[in-house]
Amino acid sequence: MKFLVQLLVNAAAIWVAAWLLDGISLAPTSSTGATLLELAVVATVFTLVNLIVRPVVALLSLPFYILTLGLFFLVVNALMLMLTGWITSFTDYGLRVEGFWTAVLGGLVIAIASWILHLVIPGERK
Repeated sequence: MKFLVQLLVNAAAIWVAAWLLDGISLAPTSSTGATLLELAVVATVFTLVNLIVRPVVALLSLPFYILTLGLFFLVVNALMLMLTGWITSFTDYGLRVEGFWTAVLGGLVIAIASWILHLVIPGERK
């Protein structure tokens, strides 16, 4: 159940980032149902990347977290977003991220949107 909630939160956060930022977009679709399916695929990949790859990257970059007092978190978020875009580029459902600084801003938007959504969802406060 927690994975499903995280998946829905990530889908909403990615949608917010794609809506706010010109450099982040989903592949064009013909209908609302296709857009929701694409968002579900991208959110699933993003959630899996955050569950599998992020802990390894966080552990390996621990000295940078300490040195930058946690600001390296933005770089790791950007890398996870870019990795998700690269993985989904091999499918018909793709997330397009144009450049590193767009990914940094997108990672920040996704982190803030996820935090707000977790505050709103009952029983999901972190």
